[in-house]
Amino acid sequence: MANDSELLNNLNKIHTTTLGIERIRRNLELDTTDVVAWCVNRIKDENCKITRNGKNWYAEIDNCIITINAHSYTIITAHKKG
Repeated sequence: MANDSELLNNLNKIHTTTLGIERIRRNLELDTTDVVAWCVNRIKDENCKITRNGKNWYAEIDNCIITINAHSYTIITAHKKG
């Protein structure tokens, strides 16, 4: 299992697409212009549980799960838990 420090050491590489921004904003009902910064701040939180399964990282915090591609560091999606 990969160490979560790999993701934490590469926070500067995290990005998403235009469609990803809209999808994340809609799924989490966010009212922010900088969705990537919002996600990075959640990932940096000491209470964030980071796991890796296959090609993706999963960051779970505040009743949401953020999915990040482990190779490109692209935020694929984010959704509310449950």
